Amino acid sequence: MSVAIRLSRGGAKKRPYYKVVVSNSRAPRDGKYLEQVGTYNPLLAKDDENRVRLNEDRVRYWLGVGAQPTDRVARMLDKAGIMERAATNNPKKGEPGDKAKERAEEKAEKLREAEEAAKAAAEAPAEEASAAEEAPAAEATEEQTEG
Repeated sequence: MSVAIRLSRGGAKKRPYYKVVVSNSRAPRDGKYLEQVGTYNPLLAKDDENRVRLNEDRVRYWLGVGAQPTDRVARMLDKAGIMERAATNNPKKGEPGDKAKERAEEKAEKLREAEEAAKAAAEAPAEEASAAEEAPAAEATEEQTEG
């Protein structure tokens, strides 16, 4: 039987209170457990001594016989100095997903096309204006030669 040290939720709706329990890893979260080894109240301030209470002797015993703590409980045990936990590293944490990357590329492409269109529109009136200036000048020279 594999044994886990994990949290069992109690309390009212939107007012959680957790027991740190040792249970069969296949048992339901709030189901039957072997032993309660502590409590966790997330509503208290982080520096409050009553936020996490652990029975260190029993936790050390269960770790000694092979109980595996969940990630959240392992963090609590590390903070209490009972068990050392290796820091995790997730280099992709801040990276957007595939769909977000595609949307960003499409947006950049549309912006690039809009800039090119604006640049072409700015150059076209200048060409038309210079062509319009040349045309009246040509007509004026033709009128002078006729007259």
